[in-house]
Amino acid sequence: MASKLSQSIATHTRLWYLIDARGQVVGRLGSMVSLLLQGKTKPIYHPAVDMGDNVVIINTRDIVYTGNKWKDKLFRHHTGYPGGLKEVAAWRLHEKDATQALRKAVNGMLPKNNLRKKRMRRLHLFPDSDHPYALNIYKVLEGPSAVYKKLDEYTKDEVQNFPEIVRVPHL
Repeated sequence: MASKLSQSIATHTRLWYLIDARGQVVGRLGSMVSLLLQGKTKPIYHPAVDMGDNVVIINTRDIVYTGNKWKDKLFRHHTGYPGGLKEVAAWRLHEKDATQALRKAVNGMLPKNNLRKKRMRRLHLFPDSDHPYALNIYKVLEGPSAVYKKLDEYTKDEVQNFPEIVRVPHL
């Protein structure tokens, strides 16, 4: 049986999680990450105390939006000057910086209080699979969405051996 001190250390330690964002839906991944950053997965969670974990997300270049959100979703901000409302489409923001769309999604899902900036500092996003935190990673988590291959990722043999759809005439 573990002592109370070891239980306390295990509970209060900030853990490092690694998530691969390849093929993950932005909103679902963002809600999962916001729970980890807030510390809601720990038994000692309290909304006024910052006890969340560190999250490293790799391959943000390959995130997915459902429907037509790549074209239709707009990110807006105001410069403070008259007529200073700026709008950027999701695909253009992702083209410019592959981490910003996911960062904005997670930021929007965190509670709007003074702990938000501290929690966002523990989110580490990388467009590719290279990251400097390999020694810190405690656990590799799977994303919330099932990952499917894109059409160009299938080999010719897989395409040729794919079962054909047989149409049955109505009786």
